[in-house]
Amino acid sequence: MLTLFLSPQSGIVNRIVAAFGGQSVSFLTEPGWFKTLYVFSGVWQELGWWSIIYLAALAGIDPQLHEAAKIDGASVLRRIWHINLPGIRPVMIVLLILSTGSLMSVGFEKIFLLQNPLNLEASEVIATNVYKIGLAQAQYSYSTAVNLFNSVINCVLLLAVNQLARRINQTSLW
Repeated sequence: MLTLFLSPQSGIVNRIVAAFGGQSVSFLTEPGWFKTLYVFSGVWQELGWWSIIYLAALAGIDPQLHEAAKIDGASVLRRIWHINLPGIRPVMIVLLILSTGSLMSVGFEKIFLLQNPLNLEASEVIATNVYKIGLAQAQYSYSTAVNLFNSVINCVLLLAVNQLARRINQTSLW
C-alpha cells in the first residue's frame, strides 16, 4: 500500500502535493525519507490494535468515579489525569514490557520490502544485514551468532523493563 500511495507518478500523496503546487517526490528512493516513512507506516499499522486495547482498558474503569468527579467539579482534563490514566496504567505497563521484547527486531519484512539500492544507506538494519550476509551468502554461523546476540540483548532489555515496572508500579508480567 505504501508503494501505491507514494508512487511518484500515480500515488495519492504526490497528487495531493501537486494539487497544492508542489513537485512530485520519490519518497521510496530518497534515503532521507525512509526512516520517516517507516515510523509513520508503523504507527498506521499498529493504531487499530492499540486503540482496541486501550478502549477495552478504558471500558473497565468504573463510571461512578467519573460521576463523583463531575459532582466535585473536576474538569475533563482532571478526570483524565486522576481517573483514566491511573485506571489504564497496568495495561500501559504490560504493553510497554511486551513492546520492549521486540525492540531489537525492527520488522525485517517491511524494511526488506521497502529497501532498494537507492535508499540502502538509510534502510540497512541488523536483520537485513544478517539476511544478506548470513543467509544469501551461506554464512550460517555468522547469522546464528548475530541473531543470538540480538536475542540476548532483547532478553536483557525485557527483564530490565519488567523489573523496573515491578519496582515502580507493582505491575509486571511475572
